[in-house]
Amino acid sequence: MATVWARAMCGVAMAAMLASAAQAQQLSYGTNLRGTPGLIDMPSAHSPADADIGLSYTRFTNTTRSALTFQLTPRLSTSFRYNQLYDIRPGGSASDRAVFDFVFDRSFSLHYRIMDEGRFRPAVAVGLNDFLGTGFFESEYIVASKSLTPDLRATLGLGWGRFGTQGGFDNPLGILSDSFDARGARTASSTGGEVDSIEWFRGDAALFGGLQYRINDRTLATVEYSSDAYPFEDGTAFDVKSPVNVAVSYDLHPGLRLTGAYLYGSEAAINLSYNINPKVRRDGNINNTAPLPVRAQGTGAAASWDAATDPQARGPQTATAAALSEQDITLYGLTLRGDLARVAIVNDTYRTDSQAIGRTARTLTYTLPDSITRYEIVVMRRNLPVVSATLRRSDLTDLEFDADAAFASYARAGIDTSPAAVPPTADPFPRLDFGIAPFISTSLFDPDSPVRLAGGLSLTADLDLTPGLRLSGDIRSKLLGNLDDATRPSNSVLPRVRSEKNIYDREQTTLNRLTASYLFRPGTDLYGRATAGYLEYGFAGVSTELLWAPAGRRYALGAELNRVRQRDFDQRLGLRDYTVTTGHLSAYYDFDDGYFTQLDLGRYLAGDDGGTLTVGRRFDNGWNVEAYATLTDVSFDDFGEGSFDKGIRVTIPFDFLTGQDMRRSRPVLIQPILRDGGARLSVQDRLYPLIEDSRTDDLQRTWGQFWR
Repeated sequence: MATVWARAMCGVAMAAMLASAAQAQQLSYGTNLRGTPGLIDMPSAHSPADADIGLSYTRFTNTTRSALTFQLTPRLSTSFRYNQLYDIRPGGSASDRAVFDFVFDRSFSLHYRIMDEGRFRPAVAVGLNDFLGTGFFESEYIVASKSLTPDLRATLGLGWGRFGTQGGFDNPLGILSDSFDARGARTASSTGGEVDSIEWFRGDAALFGGLQYRINDRTLATVEYSSDAYPFEDGTAFDVKSPVNVAVSYDLHPGLRLTGAYLYGSEAAINLSYNINPKVRRDGNINNTAPLPVRAQGTGAAASWDAATDPQARGPQTATAAALSEQDITLYGLTLRGDLARVAIVNDTYRTDSQAIGRTARTLTYTLPDSITRYEIVVMRRNLPVVSATLRRSDLTDLEFDADAAFASYARAGIDTSPAAVPPTADPFPRLDFGIAPFISTSLFDPDSPVRLAGGLSLTADLDLTPGLRLSGDIRSKLLGNLDDATRPSNSVLPRVRSEKNIYDREQTTLNRLTASYLFRPGTDLYGRATAGYLEYGFAGVSTELLWAPAGRRYALGAELNRVRQRDFDQRLGLRDYTVTTGHLSAYYDFDDGYFTQLDLGRYLAGDDGGTLTVGRRFDNGWNVEAYATLTDVSFDDFGEGSFDKGIRVTIPFDFLTGQDMRRSRPVLIQPILRDGGARLSVQDRLYPLIEDSRTDDLQRTWGQFWR
């Protein structure tokens, strides 16, 4: 009966697709219960908007799913899913049932839209589920979706693997090769992390499909026929009585959706999803001070000003420092030569250097005499000059109210991403900055508890002795949390450089970091760093780095060498016996639209040799999403659960949360498993992150904020 219903529904949907005579308005679709673009439990061919970030939580009997989805490109969706499963029996035998009474399962998915919806043609997508995990949910599919009316959309797909277990039939790809006819059975002993591409699109196939109807602007109803028979769960985790699922979704708030569903004729499910798009999200700038207008030449001349209120009467440097401070910008140095002022600033406030440069330029029209007609504004990171813009004062006056002021001012500006240093004349040394702030430490995907965290207060201090030379410390006191509940001992066969982090986490008050560092410019396009001390929670020693970042180029090359020794578990001054020399050669490349890649080759903390590939996308408002994978000469078996090191890092800018301009951000690392293979030293002030957002392309793309 189910097969007849499925064929009838798919036939009606396909006929309606072919009969649709006009391009329908797009519906507002979210993710399915698996956290990927789809219907209820099955996929569809639509995609979220480019750069969309989605969080999803689903709960039904014996199953909990949490998912993070990122629309990496306009066509490619990537998803990481974490499942909490009870009574799953992937091998089908009594012994397997005993082993998998309770499982935390991690999996990755890809969804690629290969064809857009047109007037008559449907959108078409292809996807892989659980292609990099234990294989519990391993499946592949090709799916088509078509809007029939502005409020009705139909989906029809063909699935393999798990998606070929309900109403399955011989694989149609078998006409290409006999190798597509059979699919190898997964083994219950898999530790995950391996790509088993030889099984993709093999074995029985099955049809799935569904209809979605928009009831009103907030409510969406969905019915689907599922081709997943839940072979590992049926009869133990829950009972599969019907392949038909129904659901109603309601938008509580833009981006926030609540879904209730009735699954497989036996189970009620609830899903909560939240989507945000960093491309369309505003920057901060709600509460910060307004920018100054440009002072026209000849107005308010110094000779006619009252000395008590005239900023120039206090001297250009004092006046400039005070005026920039009101704009939340720090003056680092100021030199005057002829008609040129070279002004070095520290931008710790504004998300883009373009905005800081623009505000500085307008401030200089007030604090410098009219005889200064050119401004070279140099942005500093620590004592490293990372980018400069040379502007004519007359251009500021001419273009302030121009309809195309952003483009015209950039075209007239002289941009240099490898400027000469400006002596520090404004802020004497030594200089001390310190503060107390809350911190949060997390431990994810522990087999005994999926989420552990701790919070407390962090006392940080930075003492700049001379330009580039800094003493820095971080003392942390844990006030609450359950990180110290982790008691499972490490079973690693490698040097335990990370797998015993749970022991470090037991301490209440720790010296997280105590270092001396020196940043310098050894030559044109060259940046250098030397750091010594207690570098991170687990290691102390010496770290050196050299970066070559040629001006106006998309690429950069770096080299790092470290000699470190493992710290005592109490994270005070004591050291353990393990010592290692580690280091990497690194290559960086920036693509268009914020995409970037980084390749690191070298030796890791456990003495293993290999490489790490990082691919990601950064946004002008401070959001950053990246994924990495590390392969070394450690075998998958020796590495242990997960097979190799991999993870996702999402950086959230603080100004997104506060509405107040600031450059600070919080990286959130989603690391499926913390093991010893592929572990890299954590060092503050690595060079490329200091300069990456000051490259020529970034400045050009964000120059519209010059006038903000």
